[in-house]
This record gives sequence, structure tokens and C-alpha cells, in this order.
Amino acid sequence: MELVFATHNKNKFKEIEAMLPEHITLLSLDDIGCVEDIAETADTIDGNAILKAEYVRHRYGYNCFADDTGLEVEALAGAPGVYSARYAGEQKDDKANVKKLLEQLENKDSRKARFKTVIALNLKDNENLFTGICKGHITDAPSGAKGFGYDPVFIPDGHDRTFAEMEMEEKAKMGHRGKAFKELMDYLSK
Repeated sequence: MELVFATHNKNKFKEIEAMLPEHITLLSLDDIGCVEDIAETADTIDGNAILKAEYVRHRYGYNCFADDTGLEVEALAGAPGVYSARYAGEQKDDKANVKKLLEQLENKDSRKARFKTVIALNLKDNENLFTGICKGHITDAPSGAKGFGYDPVFIPDGHDRTFAEMEMEEKAKMGHRGKAFKELMDYLSK
């Protein structure tokens, strides 16, 4: 089976590709010649995932899945949420996003947060959604060089290291994207 993962993010692609069974060939947007940046104009994480999957299915004809992820911080009323990638501006700069987040949390008592990933699968024009949530908290300063996005400041519940201090396989087992992807794989194997 051939599936397109609607992303240009090489880190995200590698993370998902490592979890795939051998009978599924994963293609990226670059592999199918989709060079445009698919607009994420929905006001929810679910909505953005659906937009991207539908775009690829209808414009390129491939079965496709797309994800959208947001970091939801309790003390910030769920922000940055759907705006996580662009929290510090349209340039999608991970370091600037982390810096802004830490500044916003400086005088807050609670640092509880959760990552939420929604995967939208568009398979032969049938659409399904799969959700993964990982609860944890935000650290006072970045730590670790692995991962991407907010990984250097997020420690999942029950652990003492940030996602950026973990190997990709370890993060995938407990992380939001891994949980949503496991639901997707369970569905595809039926």
C-alpha cells in the first residue's frame, strides 16, 4: 500500500516512517511533486489535519494522511494550540516559539501542558480521524538536542527528561504523534 504523509517536515516524516510496517510505502509531499505549502486556515487542530489530507487527495489523487499538532498549555488557556508552529510569527521558528512560550509562563504557577496530535486519513475519499494526547509540563529552560519544536521544554508525565533528551523510538512510544499513529495503523491493519 502506498500512502502520502502530507508534510514537508523531514523530522516528522522520519519519526513516522520508522514506525511503519514494511507493506506500507510512505511518500512525502516532495515525493509527489507537491512543493506548495498547504494553507492551515482552520481554527482547530482537527480542521487543519482534514484540510491537508483533502488537499492532497483531491489535487494529486493519492490516498493520504495528514497531521496537525498543537501544544496546549493550561496556564495560557490552551495556547499556543492550533497556532503552535507560528506562535512567535509566520517564520515558524522553533527557537523563537520556545522563547515566547517561556516568557509567557514566567509568572505562572501551573506549567501543565499537553501535546495533541490529530491525524486525518483520506483513503478512497473516506475520512477518519485519529487522536493522540501526551500530558506533561513545561520546563524553565530548554534541555536536549534531539527532537524539534517544543521538545526541549516538554517533559511527559512520569518522566524526568524532555522529549529532546529522548531517542526517537522512546518518544514515539509515549508521544502524542505515536499514539495517534498507532490508532491509524490499527485501523489500516483491519
